[in-house]
Amino acid sequence: MALVRKLSRKQIELGLRLYPPFLGAGIWVQRIADDFLSVDVRMRLRFWNKTGVGTHFGGSLYAMCDPFFMLILMKTLGPDYLVWDKAAAIRFKKPGRGTVSATFRVSRERVDQIRAETDLHGRSEPQFQALVKDADDNVIAEVDKVLLVRKKEKSA
Repeated sequence: MALVRKLSRKQIELGLRLYPPFLGAGIWVQRIADDFLSVDVRMRLRFWNKTGVGTHFGGSLYAMCDPFFMLILMKTLGPDYLVWDKAAAIRFKKPGRGTVSATFRVSRERVDQIRAETDLHGRSEPQFQALVKDADDNVIAEVDKVLLVRKKEKSA
């Protein structure tokens, strides 16, 4: 985790584009915003990421949503905070065909709220939702994420 905090936006984009699980699933990180408050991801339907009925494999749909809220908070809260995934759920709404995409956004105000809550209570468990959509803007899946944020303990 410490390495991610030190990498630039371009280094993280390149690393995620070359990350073997993403390559294998056909997941492509299109853009990470300069302020790290949003990430756009897409996945084309290929023979290696489709089911026997010709739709996107559910595990790949979840994988394209897995790390991004955690990444956003790690980069925007700064080095004094630990960020971990705590829970996740995915609800499939329609079969995914063709290219699907998801956008992960956290407002600066929400980051400040999470920081304040963590500072006050020692931890926070923010919840987020991402929508996976097809090219016609139909929702294919809803992904809910719960993260755990804590202050880092000061070493003596």
